[in-house]
Amino acid sequence: MIKLRSAFATGLLAASLPVAAGAFELKSEPKIAFIYASTVQDGGWNEAIDKGRAAVSEELGLDIAVAENIPEEATRLRAAIDLYVQRGYNIIVGTTYGYSEAMYEAAQAYPDVAFFNASGVHNGENMESFYARTYEAWYLAGIAAAEASDSGKIGMLAGFPVGVVNWDVNGFARGAQSVEPGIDTTVVYTNSWWDPVKEGQVSEAILDQNADVIATDLSAASALNAAEERGAGAIGYQIDMSAAAPENILTSVVFNWDAYLTPRIKAVIDGSWEPEEWGWFEGLESGVVDLAPFGPSVSEETKTKIADAKAQIIAGELQPFAGPLKARDGGEVVAAGEVLPDDALWTMDFFVDGITGTMPAGE
Repeated sequence: MIKLRSAFATGLLAASLPVAAGAFELKSEPKIAFIYASTVQDGGWNEAIDKGRAAVSEELGLDIAVAENIPEEATRLRAAIDLYVQRGYNIIVGTTYGYSEAMYEAAQAYPDVAFFNASGVHNGENMESFYARTYEAWYLAGIAAAEASDSGKIGMLAGFPVGVVNWDVNGFARGAQSVEPGIDTTVVYTNSWWDPVKEGQVSEAILDQNADVIATDLSAASALNAAEERGAGAIGYQIDMSAAAPENILTSVVFNWDAYLTPRIKAVIDGSWEPEEWGWFEGLESGVVDLAPFGPSVSEETKTKIADAKAQIIAGELQPFAGPLKARDGGEVVAAGEVLPDDALWTMDFFVDGITGTMPAGE
């Protein structure tokens, strides 16, 4: 049986089905394939995962097949999976939420194949979805932004108003507020995962509103290009984007997917892999999500503040969404002494107090 961790796009939690106990057994020599919805050289999400793939290949001494530009359509993805299985591939890694349903069906059809899917929603005896607590790193990035801001206004670009994006936005704002409680965070959703021209235009508009730091939760470097041209602080995402703003980069929230992929795929090969019941979902302590090296303008004092906050988050002493936590409309989301639970993270559909902008209706 396979079960849902969460309904990422709709914000609804689905009922779960039991997952059998015991390690997954690979029936033949390992053959690994990664499948991407677009080119791996996208400057962000896919490039970060592909760096992880390359590290797995080097660590394990195995060639890994790559399929690019397989769209998030069940028929197209299933055809690619079927072809790989027919050719003897028995470890298949999907790289996007949009693959969830087709991989769900394929895992049922091929119980002797191990399936992994980044930001997916299904898990089972031979399938594990994985993601990271990115809001923890965005909280740290928020500290960097507030420390760099003179105007008391910072900005952030986001894609769609889904839980894993909304928690990045709110984590960023909360981190900034830990430094300057009255700081204003302007957030704009582009309703796209990749639109460099629009992202550049939106960034210019945010900077025109007197923001002096801008962050992006997207793959294009347009926001960083705009910041560099205007002398504003810049924060990237998914990979180290310092090349796009060498003078004004503060940091980037980055993925190190090999920290997850290498041990998990090793476990499949050695027969010790037991898929996580609710999927893999860890934070800074795992090393999968982190901050890139700081830019030249970041002071030693700021670096120390961020290092202290990171250590506290890893130790469980600092929770970015600990109460008292209020939504922008004034409603209490988390009471003092409590912490927002994981199911509420996945369904997050509100702005914390201190954010300016409009959250579009969910997809």
